[in-house]
Amino acid sequence: MIGAVIYVRVSTKEQTENLSLPTQLRACEEYCRREGYEVVERFREEGESAKTADRTELQKLLNFCRTRKGKVHFVIVYNLTRFAREKYDHFALRALLKSLGISLRSVTEPIDDTSTGKLMEGVLAAFAQFDNDVRSERTRAGMRMALEQGRWMFIPPVGYLNAPKWTGKSLMPDPDRAALVTRAFEEFATGRFTKEEVLDAVTRSGFRTRSGSIMNPQSFGRMLTNRLYTAFIDMPHSGVSRRGDFDPLVSDETFYRVQAILQGRIQVVGPHLRSRPDFPLKGLVQCADCGRPLTASWSKGRSERYA
Repeated sequence: MIGAVIYVRVSTKEQTENLSLPTQLRACEEYCRREGYEVVERFREEGESAKTADRTELQKLLNFCRTRKGKVHFVIVYNLTRFAREKYDHFALRALLKSLGISLRSVTEPIDDTSTGKLMEGVLAAFAQFDNDVRSERTRAGMRMALEQGRWMFIPPVGYLNAPKWTGKSLMPDPDRAALVTRAFEEFATGRFTKEEVLDAVTRSGFRTRSGSIMNPQSFGRMLTNRLYTAFIDMPHSGVSRRGDFDPLVSDETFYRVQAILQGRIQVVGPHLRSRPDFPLKGLVQCADCGRPLTASWSKGRSERYA
């Protein structure tokens, strides 16, 4: 018995709903009947890209072949792009299969273990890599063009949601979080509260991440430095710096004041100073001669108090 396993794949969930997988599977089974191979297992990869070898069904196939060494002689695919799109992954997988005594066959392409077949396989694997690279370049070019038009193309930051196309905008305020994001910036911009105090206040008011968890201080600090909240897209690595097509949650003035506080150019009045409103500089001003911090207090005279 010459055993064979079939591997079919589509890269998007949408393709799983059309005839792509059944068509691949039927063609592979017909190929096995024509060649006299007995199909011992079928592996269907639904909605996973071939840009990586870390695919659920592919890993199951490799494990299946390891545990049944000597009983599987061929891996059958519809074409090589279903197997791998990166040529280095392709040849690494081929080397692994070869170590198990297994050869790769394509239903639609003339590859085998002859010198000519190996040459054809190498050329086809290189073309699969080329096609993948061209697709990536087109995607990056399309994303950059959209960014240049002011459209945000990535996951929206907390406080925003992806906007419906009919709005003509890429982002819209999140009704559950936008007001709290604005409040966080405005309260911190007063200089009267620390980051920890502002985060605690908005958290007690219901501020949460998109996953519903409490935002940690590190993420909150990054949020306060994100210029996207002013509706400005600033992506130097893409060469894009312009206003977005969406509404700001934070004014430019508030944002830049927050940055000044974070960079130490504006003093934050924390709890220690707020508890001493009469002497806000107590403990901060130093003596020019000895370098010790100056202190201050009220004293009671015969008729009134004095500093």
